[in-house]
Amino acid sequence: MLHRFTLLLSVILLSSPSEAEESRPSSKKDSIVYQEALRYGGWPANQGIWAWGDEVVVGFTAGWYKAVASGHAIDSSKPYEKWQARSLDGGATWSVEKPPQFANAGVMPNQTKLSQPLDFTAPAFALMFQTYNYNTGPSWFHVSTDRGRTWSAPFEFAVEGIEKIAARTDYLVLGPQDCLMFGSAAKSNGKEGRAFCARTIDGGITWKLVSKIGVEPGGYAIMPSSLRLKSGAILTTIRRTEPKQDAFIEAWLSDDLGAHWQNIGVPAPKIGSGNPPSLIALPDGRLCLCYGYRAKPYGIRARLSSDKGRTWGDEIILRDDALTSDLGYCRSIARTDGQILTVYYYNGPKPEDRTIQATRWKP
Repeated sequence: MLHRFTLLLSVILLSSPSEAEESRPSSKKDSIVYQEALRYGGWPANQGIWAWGDEVVVGFTAGWYKAVASGHAIDSSKPYEKWQARSLDGGATWSVEKPPQFANAGVMPNQTKLSQPLDFTAPAFALMFQTYNYNTGPSWFHVSTDRGRTWSAPFEFAVEGIEKIAARTDYLVLGPQDCLMFGSAAKSNGKEGRAFCARTIDGGITWKLVSKIGVEPGGYAIMPSSLRLKSGAILTTIRRTEPKQDAFIEAWLSDDLGAHWQNIGVPAPKIGSGNPPSLIALPDGRLCLCYGYRAKPYGIRARLSSDKGRTWGDEIILRDDALTSDLGYCRSIARTDGQILTVYYYNGPKPEDRTIQATRWKP
């Protein structure tokens, strides 16, 4: 009897992992955010996403398509711009906007120094970090006080204690003039990159280094996506590579506002050639991590955690129908109806398609 039970258990264990490791959302709907013939829409994570109830704004790059053997199919010889899309219905429909402050994105903008403190808690406030070179910077930031309808001219961004900053948008508001930001900077050898945490307590006029997150990697640790838990602890997820390994996403926890960090695991151990995380909290207390999957079958995936990021559930496949690995850079929000809205860039069904798309899905 014991032998039969052991044999049956062995059959169950051997046959179930492939089914247990992947799942699909209970419901989902894909939609186009931006699509234009021969244009390249890319990288929402480089600018950010903001939401005020059902009003959502997401940034992206608009360039020109060029066929390549591998990598990004964008024509670097032509100018490109930073645009944004706005939805007033939680991501069901979108309109594209072209802020004049972001034209000629490949050119270093003239910057001024912020002289008056910002109010990070203003109801229509948004903060966007940008960089000239994603390996070594320099970086700057724009401010909006009207839900992204207009943006300020670029302000200088420097952090006392760290140099060669390549910043994207990832920040946590602690008070009216108190804010943490999470960015990437060059390593000691001048290559990308090292994740760090910085803080301002004077409304953005000055920023000081709080900590570098983890030891200097052999590969890179870049593009953090962070949130503050109900306990007050900060959880950040980081895009990672190490030599001779698949790219992965790593999680770190701080109980002292970023001064010290504890590595709490690898939520996504294999994601192909690498993609940044998008981490959000859901109304029911769970956490959601979304990312582009740059290995076959190419697409968009997610995982959920019910224990504040200590462990993560099965990989959820949102999309697996892309033609190439030129995709991802997700940004997500929790909609007011409990669904998740995930925005990303994508390719297909035609090889030249590089569009901004969105998936509304229910975990």
